[in-house]
Amino acid sequence: MREQSEGKLDFPWPAQVDRLLLEGGFDLILSIGQVVPHEVIGMANYNKNIFVGTGGSEGIHKSHFLGAVYGMERIMGRADNPVRRVLNYASENFARHLPIVYVLTVVAKNERNELAVRGLFVGDDAECFERAAELSLKVNFVMLDHPIRKAVVYLDPSEFKSTWLGNKSIYRTRMALADHAELIVLAPGVREFGEDPAIDQLIRHYGYVGTPAVLDAVKKNADLAANLSAAAHLIHGSSEGRFRITYCPGHLSQREIEGVNFRFGDLAAMMMRYNPATLKDGPNAVDGEEVFFISNPALGLWAYRGRFEQSR
Repeated sequence: MREQSEGKLDFPWPAQVDRLLLEGGFDLILSIGQVVPHEVIGMANYNKNIFVGTGGSEGIHKSHFLGAVYGMERIMGRADNPVRRVLNYASENFARHLPIVYVLTVVAKNERNELAVRGLFVGDDAECFERAAELSLKVNFVMLDHPIRKAVVYLDPSEFKSTWLGNKSIYRTRMALADHAELIVLAPGVREFGEDPAIDQLIRHYGYVGTPAVLDAVKKNADLAANLSAAAHLIHGSSEGRFRITYCPGHLSQREIEGVNFRFGDLAAMMMRYNPATLKDGPNAVDGEEVFFISNPALGLWAYRGRFEQSR
């Protein structure tokens, strides 16, 4: 962990999985999921499903924190990164005896603007994942020649009910946004910050205040130090002061939104100005203003070419 975090972390990471996987006596364990750009581990799925999906809380929290400390913009869209290397080490050294077969899909919109399976990869080793990640980078990654000055991201209310999930609007666009840009998040279904009460309270208390402040809070406060996944989330959800985030929630007040360090936007007014039903994915002209629209941030990763190359 010290090596992979470039000396920033100095604690052990436990390779934890649910007891049933080890003691269930299975002839076959199928791990099924979608490979797509991911804020914590670069590309989702593969052995993340084992060591995080069925992992223990300590392993989950510490792996999340490793990714946040290393830097999201150095990880997003990359199959090879410190978090994945730690999980790969665990697979090779501790889990080779488990009869795991991975069934990995890559999903993207087709020419009719409908979601479709673009690739199916089945295997029991890293090659299966690496091939899926290579395809995902091609079909889920939007590389832009110019940074975005204003982005509008729509969060489907049936899928996004918290900023814990809704902040994919920040994670997936940050490498495409210009300095001093504005990100407007249309979030009609968002009614809470965390997916559980404990994390919700941590987010409300500490807010999305940037990496230095979060690292300092972890050192000084036992409640945040005991929940490193929440600490990582607070880092991921901050613009680090580089661009503005205007959140337009359906069920949170202006006081609540501003309390976690976002700007508040009135949902009805913003939905009227930036109507998701009429905007198309990509650049749009709205009353003479250029706006980049994203209808589902979970399915892609957007980056300005120069920033992506600089973050390698």
